[in-house]
Amino acid sequence: MKKLTLFLFVLFSSSIVYSQDWPDWRGANRDGIWNETGIIEKFDSDTIEQKWSVEIGSGYSGPTVSNGKVYVTDLLEKPNKTEGVLCFDELTGEKIWEFRYDCIYEGVGYPAGPRASVVINNGKAYSLGTMGNLFCFNAKNGEIFWQKDLNKEYEIIMPTWGIASTPLIVEEKIIVHVSGSKNAGVVAFNKNSGNEIWRNLDDRAGYSAPILIEKNGNKVIVNWTEHSLSGLNPDNGEIFWRFPWKTGSGMSIATPVLYDNHIFVSAFYSGSLLVKLGDDYTTAKKVWQRSGESERKTDALHCVMNTPVIIDDFIYGVDSYGELRCLEFSTGDRIWEDLTAVKKNRWANIHFVQNRNKIWMLNEQGELLITELSSNGFTEISRAKLIEPTKKQHPRGVVWTHPTFANKHIFVRNDNKLVCADLSKK
Repeated sequence: MKKLTLFLFVLFSSSIVYSQDWPDWRGANRDGIWNETGIIEKFDSDTIEQKWSVEIGSGYSGPTVSNGKVYVTDLLEKPNKTEGVLCFDELTGEKIWEFRYDCIYEGVGYPAGPRASVVINNGKAYSLGTMGNLFCFNAKNGEIFWQKDLNKEYEIIMPTWGIASTPLIVEEKIIVHVSGSKNAGVVAFNKNSGNEIWRNLDDRAGYSAPILIEKNGNKVIVNWTEHSLSGLNPDNGEIFWRFPWKTGSGMSIATPVLYDNHIFVSAFYSGSLLVKLGDDYTTAKKVWQRSGESERKTDALHCVMNTPVIIDDFIYGVDSYGELRCLEFSTGDRIWEDLTAVKKNRWANIHFVQNRNKIWMLNEQGELLITELSSNGFTEISRAKLIEPTKKQHPRGVVWTHPTFANKHIFVRNDNKLVCADLSKK
């Protein structure tokens, strides 16, 4: 009996260890790391079979997965323009709940739909729309606990492409890049009531999601806005460190990357910046900053939407026209460049997700690649088509949404559907 109990315990424990939800932007820790095992090593054909697909409206927001449910936001233009928050069954794609609200885009370029992912935390779903509509829902049934019209309340200084940064949950706070007037660039609200706790930064928001870093008991919120890279105290909003840096057209899009006590960021027009953090992360100093002459004559790395990965002291990212590059971490010097992972185009994009020693890439053509990256070069192991590009986000047809990897499946959307595919090893 004891052996049977031990066997069942080990079996149950294994299922917990190797099942992984994706409840936030780029995963639970916002680091684009997918730890599951039992995943396929290569594709059987050049097309990936979809387990299910459901019709949705357009949008840039990546799906999130938690407790058997998939969440995504979209935009419908008929019979009137509305943003929606949708919840589907993870196994079947059956719709569980949907909430829609009127939303007229004003002063927003590329108006294909909402940008920020839905964040799931302690049974609540938090959604932030393009014009600053912030909601807290019951994640199970869509009941609204509280809501705020940030544009009305904070007089948003609207970024070129709207409010896009996925809010960050830190203990009892939800940290939002409001882009508001009167020093309300970043605002912390009570996640249960919506009441303001603190505000700081007279910055216009970019599109980059904040991250939480911690060392020696000190927590720091790293924010990359149109005007600066900064570290704030999550308790009161105090500025620990700040590097002024106005990115062209506010293209602060990639998520800051923490690696070996450093923070790395990269932007389309403005190049790359590496800063070294102090022993408790409450101080920082610039290591190097590099940019090229133009968007075509770039130096180091000029990322657009992709967040780079850093492995063994080398930085890997996609440059302004789709050039996959490897940089030396300490200097930013280029080691190699590859032009096969995605077709060359202005703003050509690949999203990276790391699964142990493999890098899974979703390129803008809707192809999923299993690869390896090293200072010796790019190794493509397998490639297959998962989803068709659509033209609502860009006339050439693209898939610009970040994919979600959860429970041995991938979830991704274009402008008319959300799809799920099984990636488990049979």
